[in-house]
Amino acid sequence: MAARTKGKAQGAKKVRGAGPRDPERTSASILAAAVTEFTEKGYAGARIDSIALKSGANKRMIYHYFGDKDGLYLAVLEDAYVGIRVSEAKLQLTNLEPVQAIERLVEFSWDYFIEHPEFLSLLSTENLHRAKFLKKSKRVLQLHSPLVSMISDVLKRGADSGAFRRDADPVYVYISIASLGIFYLSNRWTLSAIFARDLMAQAEIHAWGRHISSVILGYLRPEKSA
Repeated sequence: MAARTKGKAQGAKKVRGAGPRDPERTSASILAAAVTEFTEKGYAGARIDSIALKSGANKRMIYHYFGDKDGLYLAVLEDAYVGIRVSEAKLQLTNLEPVQAIERLVEFSWDYFIEHPEFLSLLSTENLHRAKFLKKSKRVLQLHSPLVSMISDVLKRGADSGAFRRDADPVYVYISIASLGIFYLSNRWTLSAIFARDLMAQAEIHAWGRHISSVILGYLRPEKSA
């Protein structure tokens, strides 16, 4: 019994001492726990005590790395946007033909929204706060410039080749792609009930992804002269 108690004490000591020696790991653990907490409970319902318990870090370490609850929440938001923007950059859309590039962006966005429900939850929470915290982040604004430039390049090349209209706004195009995906997922339960269809069935998911692509490419086609 004494040996067991001694072992537990040594284990606890090792955990407590891990933070200062491995700040990146401690910070990542806190951030991961915070994502879960803010996703499940929103900003108002999230508790630092709960995040500390889930991460295995004490509250002092959380305040050391992130300042306060606001700072931690903003870090979670920034990390969420970094995740999707970095993944988008890897698509290398500028190396694809314009139509193929748009299809790839739509496919990626739709899959990402499905695979990362925490991202949609965080967006919903931040919109409830009218982007109060996001407006404080210079990092997020910097992340979006490459995205807009990437889409602008695709649209310009498409227009030059005659595949796309020339007046397409890259921001509007991205908002349209995101809207068609996010609205579907955010309202899947009510829509499924209203139309008596399981909109989360695999066949429905695939069909809606193709529908988004068709809608966006349909808009981008040049208007025929009368």
